[in-house]
Amino acid sequence: MLDVRRVQKTFNPGTPNEVRSLKGVDLALVEGEFVVIIGTNGSGKSTMLNAVGGSFFVDAGAIHLDGRDVTRWPEHRRAGMIGRVFQNPFSGTAPNLSIAENLALSARRGRRRGLGWALRGDLRSQIHEVVRSLNMGLETRLDNEIGNLSGGQRQALTLLMATWLKPKLLLLDEHTAALDPKSADQVIHLSGELISRDNLTTLMVTHSMHQAVNLGERLIMMHRGQILHDFRGAEKRRLRVDDLLGRFEEVRRADLLDETAAEMLRRKYV
Repeated sequence: MLDVRRVQKTFNPGTPNEVRSLKGVDLALVEGEFVVIIGTNGSGKSTMLNAVGGSFFVDAGAIHLDGRDVTRWPEHRRAGMIGRVFQNPFSGTAPNLSIAENLALSARRGRRRGLGWALRGDLRSQIHEVVRSLNMGLETRLDNEIGNLSGGQRQALTLLMATWLKPKLLLLDEHTAALDPKSADQVIHLSGELISRDNLTTLMVTHSMHQAVNLGERLIMMHRGQILHDFRGAEKRRLRVDDLLGRFEEVRRADLLDETAAEMLRRKYV
């Protein structure tokens, strides 16, 4: 379903601000697989999602999705196959359009757009029923501008928009990080329901250790632009929060040793 091969990405190459974000990453997902990605800040986890989503072109390597080489496809072309929810609840929607209009746009993705036509017939009834399933009372506010909603409400609707056409791949980029705990729990519960119901192939980035151990069939830990651990099957099911914290502590200690060794070398040759 998704095949990432030896992907590399460097930002600001040849400058003092050069950052090697992805260093030959290999990653393959089968259809219906739910993979969670964790890592420290700067580990490359969000860069990985951006590379797959087409936010930029990679410097080297290839990305295949559903048997197609999308490596040089621009973001808008990949959007026909990829649903995405960002960290910011105010991304991914048109704030000045109503709830119904935003969902109608999602329903017409990849086709000619025209809101007046799109909301005719039974589409509005479909939207009403889908929004009612959220149990947030939003089905009575379909004509309200989506920009006036709370972050949790908006993120729940963004999830509906991202999954309306059952994308080949769903990307969730820390999509609960900006929410209060109650809203985050609601959105995570909804995410699990939609992924399970439609058997969606999913890549989810999170900072939450609880989400990391409780969600998905597979857990990837990234560090310095590479995949450090790939837990799956029984090994993934046995993982606990303390286990992950221990792994992060190992990484921290290794980094300190690397920094100490580099400093010793600098002193030796100065």
